[in-house]
Amino acid sequence: MLTLNVLVGPNNAGKTAVVDALRVLLSAGDEGALRVSSYDLHVTDAGAQSAQATFSYVFAGLSKSEEADFLTALKPTTNAKGETEYEAHLTVRYSNPDDSGRLRVRRWCGDHEDNPIASEMLEDLRAVYLPPLRDPAQGLRPSRSSQLARLVQRLSDDASRQEVVETLTKLDTELRAKKPITDTQAAITKRHTDMLGKVLSQKLAVGLSPSDFQRVAARLALAVADFDVEQNGLGFNNLIYMAVVLSELSLNKEAAYRALIVEEPEAHLHPQLQAVLLQYLKSVETPAVNENPVQVFVTSHSPNFAALADIDSISCIYEASEAVGCLAPREIAFEKRKKEKLQRYLNVTRAEIFFARRIILVEGTAELFLVEAMAHKLGIDLRKHSVSVISTDGLNFDAFLPLFGETALKVPVAVVTDGDPTGIYPQPGEHHEPSATAKSIQAQSDTFVRPFLAAKTLEYDLAMTATNRATMLEALKDLHPGIAKDLAADVEAAKDEDKAKVLFKGMFERGEGKANVQKGAYGQALAQAIVSDGLDIEVPDYLADALNFITAE
Repeated sequence: MLTLNVLVGPNNAGKTAVVDALRVLLSAGDEGALRVSSYDLHVTDAGAQSAQATFSYVFAGLSKSEEADFLTALKPTTNAKGETEYEAHLTVRYSNPDDSGRLRVRRWCGDHEDNPIASEMLEDLRAVYLPPLRDPAQGLRPSRSSQLARLVQRLSDDASRQEVVETLTKLDTELRAKKPITDTQAAITKRHTDMLGKVLSQKLAVGLSPSDFQRVAARLALAVADFDVEQNGLGFNNLIYMAVVLSELSLNKEAAYRALIVEEPEAHLHPQLQAVLLQYLKSVETPAVNENPVQVFVTSHSPNFAALADIDSISCIYEASEAVGCLAPREIAFEKRKKEKLQRYLNVTRAEIFFARRIILVEGTAELFLVEAMAHKLGIDLRKHSVSVISTDGLNFDAFLPLFGETALKVPVAVVTDGDPTGIYPQPGEHHEPSATAKSIQAQSDTFVRPFLAAKTLEYDLAMTATNRATMLEALKDLHPGIAKDLAADVEAAKDEDKAKVLFKGMFERGEGKANVQKGAYGQALAQAIVSDGLDIEVPDYLADALNFITAE
């Protein structure tokens, strides 16, 4: 059983639909069972509505005791070692709506509809659902059904319950003898008797509420540093409530299955607390002594949460061209150590790959700045096209590209990289054999992934145009005025066919004993010259092609 499951994806991709599918089978806690009506049935683009909705569930990795709990639902299967194991298969179907739109529900075990799921089995599937717009303080307020009351009940035995009742009974007796209590009781009794007379009036007593243990548990409240929990912040209250829920679930010995379903756990938490929460949710996989495992499902559209999660725990829900798609990176056959490499490189910015509808992968910081600037020059608003430009921090495309393509995330991806022909400085229009790395990237082209190669590098390709050389030298003045002055003279003196080479080498291949211009800083300066200062630039063809591909409707 995969204990922690992190469902990520952009807004409106279908994460909540997955949560609702879980709630169809699992108990929904205090919120009550999920109601499914004809409005929930699929409608095609042509307007035709499906006649039914069917949900299939598989419980794998069962222990012997769990197999006994699911006995009527078991089906044999063969594991990777060729050994026979058993999985529990449950199905729920909604169909045949009545005039009010209410659907009839049918639940069964295994493959046969005439093998219904017993009510005892359903009751043994214990789950708590925390919606996105939740009020954790409400769940912590005193009540018979509060999670706090349930936890107290679960942590007590008959002897300890009796001890609490006896203590409260003794306290109640002492309180009733105190003057404020006796005076209050006398005042109420007199008014009540005057109102109804001795025949109709009832015997009244002021004191603690009836002290059976169940009512005591229902009246307990949680305090935070001597303050009422409602005076605490939403973020910390969310964490407190999850702690109470997880405690009650893990101690539930009667349940055959336990789950916590949380939508947007990052709500009201700053990044550090998000990291702390995620680390704790991972630890639930190994329960403490006398506790039971709890499977946790969380949905999130926070790149920060996705970056912190173990990549094997992530499932990405996304909108494909004609349907909703789902990708679990753990199911991808990465080359040796590539998945670990991807995990290391996933920071908050790069985690956008799980949320963007279109992606441009580039090598480094310079390309990040310049691709945005070139799009601006062409009148393309990348944000309005839902395009994320993501740096792989060098030639690390091999760690990212397995996530995309016809057998993975089916979203458009433009890979902008250097052709890097060895020892060659091309002339305009020339295309030489690219480097081995560039060839390997080209080999991964398919319907969704499209590589776009510079003749040499982005900076060199820009330098092949006279207009661009003037702008590039102007941008260089802000960083290195001395180099810019000397290089301008060198470019002016060079032959036309050598000007691009002179400018490129004068910045990035300066020779022994001379520091090269830092590409990231220069990319930022050049982007500013183009966007903020309005200097002219001609966009290289390969980059224009990439931008047109990624923004095509």
